[in-house]
Order: sequence, then C-alpha cells, then structure tokens
Amino acid sequence: MNQRVRAKKYLGQHFLTDENIARKIGDALTLKNYRYVLEIGPGMGILTKHLLQKDIQLSVIEIDRESVEYLRQNFSDDDINIIQADFLKFDPTEVFQQEPFAIIGNFPYNISSQILFKALERRDQIPEFCGMFQKEVAKRICEKEGSKTYGILSVLVQAFYHAEYLFTVSPSVFNPPPKVDSGVLRLRRKENHSLECDENLFFKVVKTAFQQRRKTLRNSLKTFNISDKLKEDTIFGLRPEQLSVPQFISLTQKLENDAISTNR
Repeated sequence: MNQRVRAKKYLGQHFLTDENIARKIGDALTLKNYRYVLEIGPGMGILTKHLLQKDIQLSVIEIDRESVEYLRQNFSDDDINIIQADFLKFDPTEVFQQEPFAIIGNFPYNISSQILFKALERRDQIPEFCGMFQKEVAKRICEKEGSKTYGILSVLVQAFYHAEYLFTVSPSVFNPPPKVDSGVLRLRRKENHSLECDENLFFKVVKTAFQQRRKTLRNSLKTFNISDKLKEDTIFGLRPEQLSVPQFISLTQKLENDAISTNR
C-alpha cells in the first residue's frame, strides 16, 4: 500500500499508524452472536487489515472519496464490502437486512457522539460496539452516577449496554496527531435490553434532566407537568447525576403513571 490519503481537517481525520493498537482494537470484538461487522471511517485500512483475519463478513463505510478510492485499490471486493456514504444518513437494513451486526472504528471526534446516538437507535440490531473516541468522551460513556462527568451518554448507553473502558491511546500514534488522548471502549448489549418503561419517554426524561444538571429534578422536569403529589417523592429532590440507570427507569415509570392518573 504505497499511495497515501491526505488527512482532511473538515472530516476530523487522524489516521492511526500503530499496527499493535489497531490489532488490539480489532481484538476487542467478542464475535458472539453475530457474523456481520461494520467498520466506520476505515481511512487507509489499518484496522480493516486486522479485521479481515477474523471469521466475519466485513463491510466498511467511508464518506471520504479519496479514502474509498484507496481502499478499492488495496483491498479485494471479495474480502470486504466498501460503502461510500455518510454513516449518519445510512440505513443499515440496505446491507444487513434484519441481521445483527457489530460496529467498530476509529471514530472522528467531531461526530463520535452522533455515531453513538445513531447506534442506540439501532440497538435491537447491534449486539456489540467497539471503537476509539476522544478519551474524555469514552470515559464519560462508562462513568457511573455520582460523578461530575456522568451525563446523558452515560445513562442512555448503560441502559442498554455493558460499557467497558479498555485502554488509552497516545496522540503520537496518529498522523496528524490530535491534541488530546484517545480512549477505546467496548459496549456489549445487555441480555434484556428492553426497558420496563416507555423508552421514548425515558430518552426525553434523561436529556431534559441533564440539560439543567445543577437543578433538582423537581425544577428541571417542570415541563412534564408533574402532579403536586408526585413532586413530594424524594427522588425529585435529587440532581440528575445522583440517579443510577435503574433510578432513571423508575423515574420514567413514575411520570408515566402520574400522567395516566392526571388524565383520568
């Protein structure tokens, strides 16, 4: 592979150059209960090479035309399915139908959270998600209640997945090097990943609560028209970072039941 791809700042490209790190990221996949894998943003294929050594059916999705051309010149169509598209606008059923598939990649930092939110929308089809984020984002995703960095991503991801922070990656192994450390994480979907509450309401409650994270829930959730009786519940005297994921589920149930009682 001799031709190089120019890293484009507007795409947030920082190409990984360390083969050992690429191997470790690829090895983070457990390969349990799926055979299809989608790599997001393969660039020049340093991770792709290691994924091809595994017993999987690999697709890669890349928005950068120059990278797509490079991949087509250096990888066989028999080995990988190369998709030129924006993952954030991509419908996975076009490739995977209803089959389960894992996501992996060295994600552009500027859209990494959006990638994760889109994966959450497809959680029924995605049993595993591995990849590299900006370190502070990866840490935040895996954080537990009581921490100042525990937030929307932490709760929404951990409601459906077991989140593990695996290892830190130095800027020195990228070209060009980013200004921050990176972190690799693995998300494994919970065996029972259906919530015992209205899931759309759960998302809305979590996002609304953390938008005013310094306020108690009694104040930050005013738009939900909570009855005076429910407001007396001790949970509403807490701030959002004090609630565990099960407590957020319980809170959503309380709001559901309150709305039903109020509308009777």
